[in-house]
Amino acid sequence: MKKTKILYWVFTGLFAFVMLGSSIPDILVIPQAVEGFKQINLPAYLLPFLGWAKLLGVMAILVPGFPRIKEWAYAGLIFDLLGATYCVYSAGKATMDWAPMLFFVALGAASYVFYHKKREAATFPESGNQNSLRAVLG
Repeated sequence: MKKTKILYWVFTGLFAFVMLGSSIPDILVIPQAVEGFKQINLPAYLLPFLGWAKLLGVMAILVPGFPRIKEWAYAGLIFDLLGATYCVYSAGKATMDWAPMLFFVALGAASYVFYHKKREAATFPESGNQNSLRAVLG
């Protein structure tokens, strides 16, 4: 359980840091963010909306409790990353521009997997009963 918690917080902390770091320029509508959106043929008026959505998603994955909201937050943040990756790829950018973004998708996926492992370990604290309960519950 301790190893799972540590890995969860490492992946979640890194993922939250990355997503928070990408939300602030969007909220502030800095010129570099606007230029990046122009290069992939997206309207600049989406920047503040996406920035606030990412900020709320980061808050949701960091605040304890609220499992349903966390599920939606993880989904939204991953959709944002996949959508951004696809837009950069579709705009004809070089592989070196969009491929590294897949690392952040993997970071989010790892955070999500360890979130569920942590919840499962809290639900079934005795590892011996975990498999037998799973077999009974389906």
